[in-house]
Amino acid sequence: MENLSFNKENLAYERAAKRVRDLKGFYGNLTSYCMVIPFLIILNFLTSPNHLWFYWPMLGWGIGIAAHAVNTFGIGKDWEEKKIKELMEAERKNSKSL
Repeated sequence: MENLSFNKENLAYERAAKRVRDLKGFYGNLTSYCMVIPFLIILNFLTSPNHLWFYWPMLGWGIGIAAHAVNTFGIGKDWEEKKIKELMEAERKNSKSL
């Protein structure tokens, strides 16, 4: 019984640590975007104001950030949790039958 409690705590810790890594990665990406894109805008206006190219990296990276945000905060988290519980239940039943 104590081993099961330890495993639950360990699993909860691993999930929390993964969540923190995901959040840290997203916020790092967002911070980089907020620092680099203004630099690119200034660089574009200083070097070739008649040809605006800064919006291409801004758009591409912005799409990447949006996808990262959905992955970190949104869609799929409920499915992931349900699948983890399903797999853990199947393994528990399998270990009892042995």
